[in-house]
Amino acid sequence: MMKYKAGTKDQPLQLKTPPLSSSYTMYADVKGGKEVLVCTVGKTVLLYDYRCIDDLYAMLKKHGDWMELGSADEQKPAKGGTVEAWGRAAGNPVGGWYGLKKGLRGRFGMYIPPLMEALGLVEVTHEGRGNRMRAIL
Repeated sequence: MMKYKAGTKDQPLQLKTPPLSSSYTMYADVKGGKEVLVCTVGKTVLLYDYRCIDDLYAMLKKHGDWMELGSADEQKPAKGGTVEAWGRAAGNPVGGWYGLKKGLRGRFGMYIPPLMEALGLVEVTHEGRGNRMRAIL
């Protein structure tokens, strides 16, 4: 059951990317019986597994310090040791990608951290480049 107020289709959360340079919306929904986060950037719609919120928060708490976001498109490799790399790693709780739309599974490190910041779970830096996040304990 969805426990975070991550917006609805009729009232999505209005978010900004970590550098505060672009706006996008996010809301929670169910698609094919699976809880998902629907992220709309312009006309592009990305889907992420809803459980990424709890999984990423737990990992960040265990990590205990700032972690670089390292956002990258699916077709590009993610920098090691970043949130993006973790969001697609075989060793994470889902055993791979939290992004659910083939071809558009990347950018986890760009769009999920601001949502978690809006939910009060993490702090995110807002520099032009090299942004980081950490869990609020």
